[in-house]
Amino acid sequence: MSDNQTPSPRDTQESTQTLLSRLLMARGPGGQEDEVRAICLEELRRHCDEVWTDRAGNVIGLLKGREPDPDGKHAVRIMGHMDEIAMLVKRVEPDGTLRVVALGGANPVNFGACPVDILGDAQTLPGVLSFGSMHATTGSPQGKDVMSGAVEWKDVHIITRHDQQTLQGMGVRPGTRVVLSQHWRTPFRVGDATAAHFLDDRAPVVAMLQAAEQLKHSRTELAHDTYFVFTTLEEESNAGAMYAAAHLSGDTTIAVEVGPVMSEYATRLSVDPIIDTGDQKGYYSRGVVMALADAAKRCGFDPQFALLVDFASDASAVMSSGISAQAGCIAIPTENTHGFELVVDGAIEACAQTLVEYLKGLQNEVST
Repeated sequence: MSDNQTPSPRDTQESTQTLLSRLLMARGPGGQEDEVRAICLEELRRHCDEVWTDRAGNVIGLLKGREPDPDGKHAVRIMGHMDEIAMLVKRVEPDGTLRVVALGGANPVNFGACPVDILGDAQTLPGVLSFGSMHATTGSPQGKDVMSGAVEWKDVHIITRHDQQTLQGMGVRPGTRVVLSQHWRTPFRVGDATAAHFLDDRAPVVAMLQAAEQLKHSRTELAHDTYFVFTTLEEESNAGAMYAAAHLSGDTTIAVEVGPVMSEYATRLSVDPIIDTGDQKGYYSRGVVMALADAAKRCGFDPQFALLVDFASDASAVMSSGISAQAGCIAIPTENTHGFELVVDGAIEACAQTLVEYLKGLQNEVST
């Protein structure tokens, strides 16, 4: 296929699954997103005018617009995060058992009893996240909590089969990241859907990369500079997004996320993008919300407006801090968020198409 030829729908779907699988296998706990970063850099270099990594570890790709913008205020920042929910070592016991806490918005039930990769400073080693043997009685403190379903981080541990001294030599210490093992990261087909851990935010990352590729084929329709920003530390603090927004041009920030499918929010599992109208960190700019919805409609989709009360994004964090004048969030409908997540075929592509249509349709002024 030549650089000027638009991929067919079948080619796009196959490309989506291939890229998504690569990203799902890449380990990316907050502050250690190197494997995901390498893929984003590789892909962006094929599509963008400039690509770099900033001092916060964010990957940034710039597509230059056709219109002059000396103040840079019309530039748009599209943000999706590279990190995933994970664990941090709190304490290494003398017998080599690891006590861990959440890294990001995770509970033990999000992972279950599972194989893990322990990312030591000197080497990566396998382990097992254990809730303890299920044949315990309520006389065991751990067994009592597990049997009641009230499992907290204090109730779980990681088995390493190494002693404390050996682990120290491997660089395992308080602060070491622990992630779901690559042994369990392969995506799983469920009818017309793909299921996997960490579709948050790997599916939106794929959508952003597809949008960058599509815009490369229609450069004359892109009025303003567009920054594709793949951020660090979203699950913990939005620190990467805050740094990027403070150092890049543009008054508008758009987060690309997964959107929870729940009756509470009247969202449904479909290809139709979710347009987030607000979350726990603030309410999104009305003009941006409507522009995203209109773009989805022009693409033939039925946008799902949702007020996601127990949710937050890089864009709402940036807006609430006053760094960005305007913000919005488009999300891929996702079942079982922060667990073994599902998205239907075509939903990633729908998000990418909507982003492209939104960016093509931007005028010099957007009402708030």
